[in-house]
Amino acid sequence: MPGTVLVAGASGVVGAAAVERFLADGWDVVAVSRRPPEVDGERQFDHRVIDLSDAGACRTLLADASTITHVVYAAVSESPGLTPGWYDPAQMHRNEVMLANLLDALRAARAPLRHLSLLQGTKAYGAHHHPIPVPARESAPRDAHDNFYWLQEDLVRERSAAEGWTFTILRPQLIVGPNHGVVMNLPPVIGAYAAIQRELGRPFAFPGGVPYVWEAADARLVAGALAWAATAERAAGETYNVTNGEVFEWRTLWPVLAEVLGVEVGPDEPLRLAEHLPSHAAEWDRAVARHGLRPIALADLLGESHHYADVCFAAGETRPRSPTFLSTVKIRDHGFTAAQNTEDTFRWALQTLISRRIIPGRG
Repeated sequence: MPGTVLVAGASGVVGAAAVERFLADGWDVVAVSRRPPEVDGERQFDHRVIDLSDAGACRTLLADASTITHVVYAAVSESPGLTPGWYDPAQMHRNEVMLANLLDALRAARAPLRHLSLLQGTKAYGAHHHPIPVPARESAPRDAHDNFYWLQEDLVRERSAAEGWTFTILRPQLIVGPNHGVVMNLPPVIGAYAAIQRELGRPFAFPGGVPYVWEAADARLVAGALAWAATAERAAGETYNVTNGEVFEWRTLWPVLAEVLGVEVGPDEPLRLAEHLPSHAAEWDRAVARHGLRPIALADLLGESHHYADVCFAAGETRPRSPTFLSTVKIRDHGFTAAQNTEDTFRWALQTLISRRIIPGRG
């Protein structure tokens, strides 16, 4: 029988998808995030604004959490500019403390916790430091670098053993969903770029660097894996890579994005979106007015994701990029077999942003 799941980071890409999926599956949901998650469906959920870095606030606002049976931990703290924080010990410690504060609060509330799911990614394999094995497998020894993943994982292993609950770790790659104002999500960046280019009278040119082949993970697929792991005995104590199950290349995908957004593809125009987009905030404002969009300022739309876009598009890179392919054999062998067409993933995310009047579409 479903229980009550607390989703931390509920307004993020994974968090919002998890809220939606667990509600659809009949769970009661407590959503913790700065702002309410935008989800489809009519079932209600309990949203709480809690600063996870504040231990006192966590205890006070979760004092009644005596029904929480499961946790999806999708919260993350990132630094301005995004990538510098990946190497910052203080930022790593902050992420460890946030998780510890939540666990402390649930223990103080005597929550009957049974399972926690934790999110990692390809940085677990050292992809931000060096080339990784192809494919990267979960059985590889822990990569010897400092990372808040390891701090959180060690904390979870210690607490779960002491307190009698289980856990599962998921490692998706390039998660894609219809969320704006977050730290790592490309669709709102792509939508803003298309709108600005149209205002400037320029084509929707691919702004990146060297071509390379990659993988993505639909936020709905990741949420499905979280829902599966919450109750699957086979998933207890395991770590799983999660992707759509196919590869893609940006220049092949670009016409698909252009069709959804109603813009024309042009020749490549290498540039850094972290610089280009903020310098054209006025054009964005004109697009908002022209298309009757929700009055969201460009900075609030992008979050830190325009910095992430430059990483994803290999902006300024001319040397061949080392591949980061993840083996998903393990999770399929253990019982989660969902897959997703990556073109459809981007179509869904962009079209949802359009229908929510966050980015303009055709016309």
